[in-house]
Amino acid sequence: MLIRTLATAMVRAQTYKLRLYGRLEKFREQLHGVPMWKRLWWFLMLTVPGAVFPAAAQVSPPPQVWTWEQVKERFQLDNPTLLADKVNIDESKAQEITAFLRPNPNLTLSVDGTQIAPDRGVWRPLAGTFESPSISYLHERQHKRELRLESAKKGTLIAISSHDDMQRTMLFNLRSAFVSALQAKAVLQLAKDNIAYYDHLLQISRDRYSAGDIAQIDLDRLELQRVQYESDLQTAEEDLEDAKIQLRTMLNSRTPLEQFDVIGVYDFNDQLPPQDEFRKIALDSRPDLKAAVESVDKAKTDHKLAVANGSTDPIWSAWYTHNSSNNNPFGINTLGVSASFPLRIFDRNQGEKLRTELDITRNERLRDAAEAGVLSDVDSNYATVESDLILLRPYKAKYLQQAVRVRETITFSYQHGGASLLDFLNAQAEYRTVELSYVNLVGSYLTAAAQLNQAVGREVIQ
Repeated sequence: MLIRTLATAMVRAQTYKLRLYGRLEKFREQLHGVPMWKRLWWFLMLTVPGAVFPAAAQVSPPPQVWTWEQVKERFQLDNPTLLADKVNIDESKAQEITAFLRPNPNLTLSVDGTQIAPDRGVWRPLAGTFESPSISYLHERQHKRELRLESAKKGTLIAISSHDDMQRTMLFNLRSAFVSALQAKAVLQLAKDNIAYYDHLLQISRDRYSAGDIAQIDLDRLELQRVQYESDLQTAEEDLEDAKIQLRTMLNSRTPLEQFDVIGVYDFNDQLPPQDEFRKIALDSRPDLKAAVESVDKAKTDHKLAVANGSTDPIWSAWYTHNSSNNNPFGINTLGVSASFPLRIFDRNQGEKLRTELDITRNERLRDAAEAGVLSDVDSNYATVESDLILLRPYKAKYLQQAVRVRETITFSYQHGGASLLDFLNAQAEYRTVELSYVNLVGSYLTAAAQLNQAVGREVIQ
């Protein structure tokens, strides 16, 4: 038998050698009469494709793998919505310039005393003409300019806090999209592992069927069960694409989807700091609460400005007159000054004073409501994270190992005739359910942790 096999191999090798020689002779005949430069060209095309077509020799670039810190940094630099809202801060700073502007002085030029018609045969039109330029300036009292500037600066602080609050909300949405991508990757990997494991069992079952160990109906039922694993795999791939598209849109990126990927720790932290610690950090860090406190401070400044605006502002004037008409025959060039004081018989600003005073009370109430809302957000999201941890701890400590042990035991028993097909399929389904539940629970925990970070105002759970 061995000699026959060796003889057959030698015959095949000799046949292949004769065919190769025949092809080479045919190729030589085709090259006969072909110029040398064309032979060299064919040689380069066949042996060194990168020298003739360097673009074709290039490989596709590796995928860009983004960590959470890189995603957050790219988001803060390129997200158009966030950049558009940041312009509000610059606009508010520009209003500070307007608020501190001084009143412009007024310049008046007057000419009078020109004779327009002869009188008693005498007409000297310019003899009595006098010129009088004058300048006047409004003097603002009670520190009106300083109060306007102070109010504008506090408005800028509110704009900064409002922008930080918008960024806080959008970072939560970004973190949720990032977690969704990590969760979709974990589910996809689980689906690949499940279908690979099940294909291995199917191959064993086909071998058993070929050996007559199981019936055709049992093999058919096993192969039909694979449809569920194929469906899980396809759904996981679609979910991952959707998560990447959403994350890529928030980053304002045009990277092809097949070259865009994320990486991060997909697990939970068993330790959770005390709730009072989160409440204290939130009261110090929440930008919307800062904006509410700054609004109260600005309302007090606006009330001071309203009181100051109720005061009268004098107008100082000075003028010079050439060829003035007065009792001094030598007073050709004269100087005059005046001060104008509005009579404050009626206080026309009392309504604004009352409005700004009421506005202080309104903003104080809003500040109290914001503080209560901050504490409520922290307590609610803290309870959600704690609830997820209560579910995750037994999964990691017991249920995952039990699901693996049950699957392996029932599989071994079924392959050796000690368990029914229904028991085997149920064990596979139970394992799949437990593993998928655990992966989804981890994703729920990471999302709840991101929401707790949002409620606190900064990242306290990584």
